[in-house]
Amino acid sequence: MSTTQSAPAKTKNIKRMLNGIDVDFLRATVSAVAADSALAQTRWGVTTHWSGGARSETRVTSYRIGGQEIQKDFTIRIDEPLELGGTNRHANPQEVLLAALNACMTVGYVAACTLEGIEIEALRFETSGDIDLRGFLGLDPSVKPGYDALSYTVYLTAKATPAQLEKVHDFVCRTSPNRFNLAQPIRLETRLVVG
Repeated sequence: MSTTQSAPAKTKNIKRMLNGIDVDFLRATVSAVAADSALAQTRWGVTTHWSGGARSETRVTSYRIGGQEIQKDFTIRIDEPLELGGTNRHANPQEVLLAALNACMTVGYVAACTLEGIEIEALRFETSGDIDLRGFLGLDPSVKPGYDALSYTVYLTAKATPAQLEKVHDFVCRTSPNRFNLAQPIRLETRLVVG
């Protein structure tokens, strides 16, 4: 019999990480939300202030998730290019919109791959769309002020079969909140406060 005893296993404290995500935490979150729909309820909001010219600053100070208010402190600065009267110091609203779409889908691919046990080697999105300024400037009522379509390409390299990656792709296309928000008409409620 050996007089040397092995140290107790510390696997309980070791996080299983894949794609920079704690796998057990992600699975526990999915299970908790599946068991209690109140945990699934979230509310997101921002406040934007004009900064002069075509510049604005958007403050992100909190969000709600699962009935809890969580504090944050972020500022998103937005401008327009010189050709549209801005100073070109920051991305413009359209670029931020496209970035928000790409970022949301990035999270979706990372989470879906992680849950499937797929290691991502590289992930990139290229997204673009055309806007005719005659609509924005109110010059032609027959011209839409926004996009007719957006086109995006997902470049994904991962340790998985093409069929596995297609399954992930289909899942993200069905479940990405920002993809949904841009692909489907959603109700916008507005009011003006003067003074």
